[in-house]
Order: sequence, then structure tokens, then C-alpha cells
Amino acid sequence: MTTEFPDVDYSTLPEHMQQGARDYVERGYKPGSFLRAVLSNDLVEAFGHADLTNLDHMRAWALWLFNEAPSMCWGSPERVAAWIEARP
Repeated sequence: MTTEFPDVDYSTLPEHMQQGARDYVERGYKPGSFLRAVLSNDLVEAFGHADLTNLDHMRAWALWLFNEAPSMCWGSPERVAAWIEARP
């Protein structure tokens, strides 16, 4: 499968979250509550929905968003919704 975002590196994210992040970025799949909160830039909700592994990797999530994720796919609930709607 070809992707519009071949250079996005998911390896810094917790292993059990890498496919969900990839599915959201590349296919526009609706993320779960934790990932949606992270992508929406909602710190309190992200911490509230994080499992123990994700709690330990919150800095990695922030760095991944800033350095890897396409800028238009995160930052607010509206951007997340628009990203999902725009993907085929």
C-alpha cells in the first residue's frame, strides 16, 4: 500500500499505539479516546484516558506530534474531525 505520508516515524510511540496512530494519519480512522485527546491537544483528557504505558510516554507523544505528525492532523478537535472527513 502506498501512503501519502511515507516519512512519518511511529517507532517512538508505545508499540501498542503505533498502528492506531498510523491508521489515523494514513487512513483517517477514528481514534480511541486517548489518541483523540492527544491529537486534539487536550492534556487533561489525554491524561485521564491514558493507560500506564501512555502515561510514561506523554513526552514522546508531544515530540511525535511536533516532529512527525502532519501539522493539519492535530491541534484541535476541529482539525481532528476535518482530518477524518478528508481521508478516503
